[in-house]
Amino acid sequence: MNDLGKEAVFLVPIVLIIYAAIVIIASFDYRLKKQILNSDRTDLDISKILAKKPANGTELLKWGLITLFGGIGLVVLAYIPYPYFSPLPYGVEAIFLSIGFLSYYFVVRKQESKDQD
Repeated sequence: MNDLGKEAVFLVPIVLIIYAAIVIIASFDYRLKKQILNSDRTDLDISKILAKKPANGTELLKWGLITLFGGIGLVVLAYIPYPYFSPLPYGVEAIFLSIGFLSYYFVVRKQESKDQD
């Protein structure tokens, strides 16, 4: 088995566990809000919980762009030769993650300017 196969053996279960955790958290959050609404209680704290805005996609966009550019940075590092104790990989990865954050910022800013018009 090559190195990629060995890494995939460990990576696939980790990704599946993360996705399962996200689904479980979302379903419990939905059930909790549903029970609060059905309890016929009015309280300031309850209204704060229910008033929390649902994700409009910008959070997903942010993490998608960050992981995309982080992955691109790791792919670029695979093709750049560097000494073992070099700080170069940290700098390259930081640059690509920063590009991801900046691209998210500009997309959200453009979206907000469209909403104001």
